[in-house]
Amino acid sequence: MSKFTAPTFTKALLHPRYWLTLVMIGLMYLISWLPYFIQFRLGQLLGRLGIRLLKKRQKTIVRNLELCFPEMSQEERDEMVKKNIDNTGLALFETGMAWFWPDIRVRRHVTYEGMEHIRQLEAEGKGVLLVACHSLNLELGARAFGMQTPGVGVYRPNKNPCFDYFQFKGRVRSNKYMIDRKDVKGMLRALRTAERVWYAPDHDYGRRRSTFAPLFAVEKACTTTGTSLLVDASKCAVVPFAMVRNTDSGQYTLKVFPPLDAFPHNDPDAAAAYTNKAIERSIMEAPEQYMWLHRRFKTRPEGEPSLY
Repeated sequence: MSKFTAPTFTKALLHPRYWLTLVMIGLMYLISWLPYFIQFRLGQLLGRLGIRLLKKRQKTIVRNLELCFPEMSQEERDEMVKKNIDNTGLALFETGMAWFWPDIRVRRHVTYEGMEHIRQLEAEGKGVLLVACHSLNLELGARAFGMQTPGVGVYRPNKNPCFDYFQFKGRVRSNKYMIDRKDVKGMLRALRTAERVWYAPDHDYGRRRSTFAPLFAVEKACTTTGTSLLVDASKCAVVPFAMVRNTDSGQYTLKVFPPLDAFPHNDPDAAAAYTNKAIERSIMEAPEQYMWLHRRFKTRPEGEPSLY
């Protein structure tokens, strides 16, 4: 099956082992109703407190920036780290906004650029692979995009069934349904029937179905070849997009870029390099808002030492 059976809330999820999850979700819901500027300040505070407890994550942020931007001065890098930590804390609040805000409030905070590209592809009856990157506000970006034109999410169910219930409900709120990230046939079926499928090929997913391609200054970044597989098998369009928070006042712009018409077909290595270039452009819309705490370059070619 390509579609999930929607998780349901059962009495089993009231077991004491899930009480902490329920409290966290309840707090996310209540906080989501606060004025945005309060949520923003709380997010900064959470990020700065959290990073003190997660020193390894801060080291990962610093190392990723060193690897990707070796020409950046120490002062610039320190400032980027500070802003990224603030945005990492804010991500939890932006997730609450995505899951719980009413449509009218989302519309008040989001403007759109480039949606005409999606409308044109819809008119042509063409499937669209929406290439996202893991910006810290991606959940809110997916919600905002779905309010304009609902799509299909590629989904990794959470091991905690209580959290998974709320995560699923939040993600399908303005979209159609979810597909397991391992369900390639389901993704192809959706693309061949002119759906818009969310896809984020920017992380290091390990050696399976991967190649090494340049990403920023790193010449050999482990990159999935799944993008090539999906595009070649479905003949879909490839469209990158980015969600950017413009100011501290909470105004966002969802930017949809033109289709990647020069996407290399039947060449997974060239396609991976080409996709990474598109991801670079998306990240550079707001590099301080990207998920640098992920060990993006953990998988190395055989025999090469770890970059961390």
